Amino acid sequence: MESEGKIVFTEEQEALVVKSWSVMKKNSADLGLKLFIKIFEIAPTTKKLFSFLRDSPIPAEQNPKLKPHAMSIFVMCCESAAQLRKTGKVTVKETTLKRLGANHSKYGVVDEHFEVTKYALLETIKEAVPEMWSPEMKSAWGQAYDHLVAAIKAEMKSSP
Repeated sequence: MESEGKIVFTEEQEALVVKSWSVMKKNSADLGLKLFIKIFEIAPTTKKLFSFLRDSPIPAEQNPKLKPHAMSIFVMCCESAAQLRKTGKVTVKETTLKRLGANHSKYGVVDEHFEVTKYALLETIKEAVPEMWSPEMKSAWGQAYDHLVAAIKAEMKSSP
């Protein structure tokens, strides 16, 4: 939801995101890896979008470059979500956002990839904090992810 260009993220949504993120933060490397393994299971062709996986003989889950990459993406999604209400916008450094937009554009990321990632992210969170999971939490994380993706897509359109 937006109001005069600012995102409306309720106090309740923020609380759900922050509470679950505080539990997941300590396992962000493993959860990030789980997220990407889910993405690759759902859409195996997405592996080809990663240069370090494309021609690698090593299984994706054992690739030494995947875990740090996956963790940084998972942390960025979660921290961006946790900041949404406070700032009324996605809080990722502008340079990071521009780079994300350019890279997603260059590697041919399309809407379906974002949808698969959203599903995988929500499933990863649901498995990480099953005792906290609820329709409201799913909605809060889904909305936060959608705002992050909208910011990335805006950068994709403006990248050469």
